[in-house]
Order: sequence, then C-alpha cells, then structure tokens
Amino acid sequence: MHASAIRQTAVIGAGTMGRGIVISLANAGLEVLWLDNNPQMLEQGLRNLEDVWQQQISKGRLTCSEAAERLANVHPVGDYAALADADVVIEAVYENLALKQEIFRTLDATLRPVALLASNTSALDIDAIAAVTQRPAQVLGLHFFSPAHIMKLLEIVRGAHTSAATLETARALGERLGKVCVVAGNCDGFIGNRMLHTYVREARMLLLEGALPAQVDGVLQQFGFAMGPFRMYDVVGIDLEWRARELAGSGQDAPAVQVDNRLCELGRLGQKSGQGYYRYAQGSREAQHDPAVDALVVAVSERLGMTRRAISEEEIRERCLLALVNEGAKILAEGIAANSHDIDLVYLNGYGFPAAKGGPMSWADDQGPAHIAARLRALQAQHGAHWQPAPLIERLAAYGKRFSDVQGGQV
Repeated sequence: MHASAIRQTAVIGAGTMGRGIVISLANAGLEVLWLDNNPQMLEQGLRNLEDVWQQQISKGRLTCSEAAERLANVHPVGDYAALADADVVIEAVYENLALKQEIFRTLDATLRPVALLASNTSALDIDAIAAVTQRPAQVLGLHFFSPAHIMKLLEIVRGAHTSAATLETARALGERLGKVCVVAGNCDGFIGNRMLHTYVREARMLLLEGALPAQVDGVLQQFGFAMGPFRMYDVVGIDLEWRARELAGSGQDAPAVQVDNRLCELGRLGQKSGQGYYRYAQGSREAQHDPAVDALVVAVSERLGMTRRAISEEEIRERCLLALVNEGAKILAEGIAANSHDIDLVYLNGYGFPAAKGGPMSWADDQGPAHIAARLRALQAQHGAHWQPAPLIERLAAYGKRFSDVQGGQV
C-alpha cells in the first residue's frame, strides 16, 4: 500500500501513548478510529485531546476551527469489527507480549489483507507478534516516544519478514506526521532503548559505588544532555521498569535496580507522585534535591556490601558515554542500524543527547576509535568483562577507520 493511499487509521489503547498517537494522526489530517476495551478510558482520552488542543488555542498556535477539524477526525468505536476498513492500525497497549499477540490475531482476522498492522512496543519481539498473523510482511513496529504528539523520533522496526514496501509506507506516514524516522532491526530494545539500558546501568552502578543522583545528573547535563538519567526517570515514572520486572518475574534482584525498587516501595514514583529521585513542589516540574534520597542511596549500597568511594566527574562522564558507544558499535555490527548517523538521529531526537556533539557515534568519531578502544580496555581491567570493547571498535582502531565508515555492518 502506498502512503498516499492511507485514508483511515486506527489506534488501539487510550492510555498515554495511545492518546499522543491519536493526536499526531488527527493533527496530520488523518481519520482515526479509536478502540479501547474500557469505554471510560476512551471518554477520558477524548477529554484529554480537547484539553491539549484548547491549550494550543490559548497559546495562539491553533484556531478554534482547526481544533474542531482535528477533533472531528477522531471516531471512538466499540469493537474490532468497526476497524475492518482501516488501512493502518497502531496497537498501543501496555508491554505484554501475550496481550499484543491476542490483539494481532483479532486484527489479522478482521482487517482487509492489504492493511498494515503496527505495534507501538518499545522493546518486544516484532517477529513473535507477526508470527500469530497470516501477513508477517505487513507487520512492523512503530515505536513512538512519549509524549507521542511532541517527540520527533519514530523508530520503525522491521521484523524478519517485513516487506520493503511496508517500511516505505511507514516512513512516508511518519514523515507526514512530522517525525524523524529511523528504521531499526528487531532486537530487545531496538536501537534507542537497547543503548539506554547500558547507559542507565552505569548511572545506577555509580550510585552504589559512591556517587549521588544530583551529582550524576549534573555531570551529564553539563556535558549537554537535556536531563540526566535520574531526572529522566522522574519524568517517565520510576515504576514503569519496576512494573515490567514484576510482570516478567525477573530482574528484581539485580543490584543496579535496588535503589529504584526502594523508591517505588516508598511510593516515590517520580514527578507524578510529587517525589522520586527528587522532590517537586505542588504543580511544579522543577527537581529539588532531597537529602532523604541521598541517605537511601547510601543505605542501599551499604546493605549490598559496597564500599563507597569518591567518584570524579570524569569517571561519571566516561562510563555513561562509553557504555552508549560500545553498545552502539554492537548494534552497527549486527546491522540493527543501517549506519552510525541513524544511531545519532535516535539519540538526538529521542534521548536529549546534546546537538552540538552530533550524537554518541559522532562524538566517538571525534575522540577516535583507537582512543575509545583504549579507554574501554582500561575499564575492562577495572570493572570486568562487560566493558570488553566491541569487535567493531577494535577493527576500526586497527584500520584507522571511523564509525561513519560503517555501512550495513561492514567497514
């Protein structure tokens, strides 16, 4: 299906992500059918849409008639049968593979054979979702970033069987929504979240070894990040990953997540609860230092038997950035990203990496792969095997090449 043939879209799920995606589609002039198994969620979602557009009217960014047109593009529906003529469906329910598979089975049986079926998953296996359908060539991931109507990045995830035509249609649709589109291969976390996992693991380990949240955030914000990892967790909700670990039944015992777990047990979920890694005054989003969290960090690390030490700004910067680069190199070598520029686009548009530095792989090219390899080997000697330089980095260093020379996994 050509993108210009897309007339009718559908979104399943009226939570935060579903709402943002509906707004994006309606803003682009597309008709949106909206389904949620809870009618109250749909009602709340519609009110939320009206509020968002009302705010834009009050700021002079939208006229009343434009807002009315956008709202008229959105049609709440009561069952899957109502989606039968949709050209593209985007599923945006919570991260549970069995639930998503059940939805895709129903969609496959209900929609016309030419329709595209997309999941807004941030990490789950697209092939496992496609496998329950008779149309794996037309199944893909469309990973929007929250809030979906504001964030520019769209990761388009190709499964093993996703056709080139499907990817082309998805890219054209994304561009129609005003998104920066990057095609990613199918692996746990795709490009952005797979790299983020290694970055936040280092930030969390630094806390256990002797740093404090405001110190880590301060160093990375000074480097140019829009916000440090702990401020980021307060914005997105510390409980998101905590709930995912609970659902998966694994990962809750890892030392790195013990501070997060303790905060969640105390009801400190981030901005939405008024306190997380930081405190927030009523109605404010300004992060205020909270000595109680520093004390909690120290107590958790001591309970785990860690000997706390002074940690320098340089160590914080190096460990967090090199964790990103080393994982980025593995993603490049595996062909999960077509080139280093795509990885940089993901980090510039989805994760607040400083624009002046050009993205993590561009920054690494400026340092030089030989220097990066040497620093990784030093970290490996100090902190263990997970710091072993990616083979691609060693190859680039040996040949005097850069990440920007890698195309399709080949130097």
